Amino acid sequence: MLNAIDTPFKNILVKDIGNGNKLYLIDFEVLSPEMIDSIDAQLVKICEGNSGRTVQLVKDRIKTYLTSKKGSDLEIGSIAEFMLHHHLNLLGFVPKFMYFNLEENSIKKGFDGYYLLGSEQWILESKSGRISTKNISHSNKIIESYNDLKSKLNGGPVNNPWQNAVSHAGHYYVGVIPDLVKQLQDLATRYQNKIFEKIKDYNIIPGSTIFLDGNWIKPDNGVIESEIKDLINKLEFKKIKVICLTKKSIDLFWDYLNS
Repeated sequence: MLNAIDTPFKNILVKDIGNGNKLYLIDFEVLSPEMIDSIDAQLVKICEGNSGRTVQLVKDRIKTYLTSKKGSDLEIGSIAEFMLHHHLNLLGFVPKFMYFNLEENSIKKGFDGYYLLGSEQWILESKSGRISTKNISHSNKIIESYNDLKSKLNGGPVNNPWQNAVSHAGHYYVGVIPDLVKQLQDLATRYQNKIFEKIKDYNIIPGSTIFLDGNWIKPDNGVIESEIKDLINKLEFKKIKVICLTKKSIDLFWDYLNS
């Protein structure tokens, strides 16, 4: 069943893809005043938790970071990841991390996002690209997200992603839950001891963002749904929520930052 979700981003559809799993289809063609207000309301929490800083100060921090990445894949990836965080917050997911890294002016390392939804824990991985890229599709980006997350859980990265999750979840600004921090620390220790996790035991959120380089073309949601459904039948997971975001251009986010 396909339904619309009532948020300031009017073009959000949710598809039930079986067993409680969901596909979210999001079109981002224009930046309305309601959208600006919506992002403003979530900005500080996403980037810095309960830091108490103003929206403008955080906007300036993002601009400083992104300006140095202009024209690069890091610019695209950072903007895509932020927008996924925003939409997940609108959908009721509670972040136990901050978008910005704790030690430097960059976005966080490790898992792209670690969330709570009720009593459930969810891990986000975000991948993105331009429509001009050869063979790009949401299904290809979703499998890329899935494989990257599977690698992180299974010992692929040199850096311990669970240790980064501990550092964020244990920070005052995100609201510390001692039992969660202890669980993450135990997982960090297991990783350090080369005892790795299987993706089939985790709730996952693979995300795909495709930028249309300024020329809006309405996505064929029926094709996307069909491809994603076929894809997830081949994947292992405990539960899955798939997000496919089609955005007119990266300039919409710069328009927001300059608003």
